[in-house]
Amino acid sequence: MTRPSFPRPATLPGRQSAHTPRQLVPIDDAADWGPLPTLPSRTRIFPDASWVLSTHFVPAALPRTTPDIPPVTLPTWTPDKEKWKAAVRKTADEIVGVRYKQWNGELKEPGSRKPLWVNLNRYRRRALSPGDESKGVTLLFAHANGFPKEIWEPALLQLLEQHKASRSTYQIAEVWAWEAVNHGDSYLVNEKNLGGIYDWQDNSRDVIQFLLHYLPSRASSSELPLHLPRLTDSIARERRSRGFSERTMVGIGHSLGGGTLSRAAIAEQALFRSLILVDPIIRPYPRQGPLVNAATIKLTLGAIQRQSRWSSRQEAKEKFLASPFFSTWHPDVLDMYVECGLTEDAEGGVKLKMPGIQEALTFTEVMTTYDTWDLIDTLDARVPLRWILPGKDAEASAQTFADEPYIDTDGRRTDGGVRAQLAWRRPANASNVVIQEAGHLIAQEAPVQLAEELDAFLQNQYGSVTSRL
Repeated sequence: MTRPSFPRPATLPGRQSAHTPRQLVPIDDAADWGPLPTLPSRTRIFPDASWVLSTHFVPAALPRTTPDIPPVTLPTWTPDKEKWKAAVRKTADEIVGVRYKQWNGELKEPGSRKPLWVNLNRYRRRALSPGDESKGVTLLFAHANGFPKEIWEPALLQLLEQHKASRSTYQIAEVWAWEAVNHGDSYLVNEKNLGGIYDWQDNSRDVIQFLLHYLPSRASSSELPLHLPRLTDSIARERRSRGFSERTMVGIGHSLGGGTLSRAAIAEQALFRSLILVDPIIRPYPRQGPLVNAATIKLTLGAIQRQSRWSSRQEAKEKFLASPFFSTWHPDVLDMYVECGLTEDAEGGVKLKMPGIQEALTFTEVMTTYDTWDLIDTLDARVPLRWILPGKDAEASAQTFADEPYIDTDGRRTDGGVRAQLAWRRPANASNVVIQEAGHLIAQEAPVQLAEELDAFLQNQYGSVTSRL
């Protein structure tokens, strides 16, 4: 079906002159990550029998952008609503206060060198012949804040089904699902070394480290070890200058994932052949008002007081279904969240793999979103940008300033909201589509429609026209 899109505005959006984007902290390639972690969750079987699912670890980038700040303690729950509300607000204010100290240069300590690990899922084709290993595309999926890497699986399954059923002629050689260090299974292995601050830049740096130093040179149907071996420095240098010689790397990121994949691509411009950005959180630096706005504070408060424990997965699912937040989700995505977003609790029952406090820390990191807005036009025009944007403005999408006008650097009001402007922030080789059935949580609410758009873009970019005739 044909979906609407945001037209190119009469006045193209520019940078924000009041803001100087930060550079990424250099990665110490000789850092010591200590003992190797073990898998914290049971292995799973991927529903599509023609593909094999495996899980792997790579070390995160060290040092971190931020120092080793003590972890934030959740407030103690009380049935007194006013006391509980005040305690939650106090915790949120403390988190935001540390943010401002960071941005004002008041955190003088060096970046944390506590070892952290990234957990990834790899999906490999059983029937990938040696001659096809360097053909086709490699997809790297990056999730939104608060969700495990497996949240992408319903959309991925739909993509694979549509690819089989349609006349698509491109080939998917391999798929990887990324998980940030404070999310899902990554959180479970990193819990003791995570501090009280999280910078989105580090997710970008972690992606860069994986792509430069750990991703095998070509797709394969062979097994890989749990801990991916580090590649030689010469391979990393070659990738940095020329990209992958035997892979076509396509980044697909939602929200946090879209913003941080973009920042990684800006820093290392040879790595990605194209980017598909699913309502990424990329914002213009505010001309007025606080850096952490009221919408972000609301999301932070919600994350701090989020229920985190249930007697069983069944009880958790029943509570989710009764919540307006989850009521719009596709049932397959909700089932995946119940299966992979929760883990057994030592006290009995189940709990969130990623506690709400980590979600709150992630919400309040807004500076990378401003950096990326100002830098996205420096991304080489050879990299196609496909923006997949929502048609509904769910509560969770308020953080994108979707309904606010965009004011350019000269103070002029331009047409469309920030989301419409973002789609044309780098106008060359860019396109966008609006999925009217979804709000910000496109991957959760509309995985079928999302898969349709992924399939169409991949076919347009990498399909063979002659083979379809």
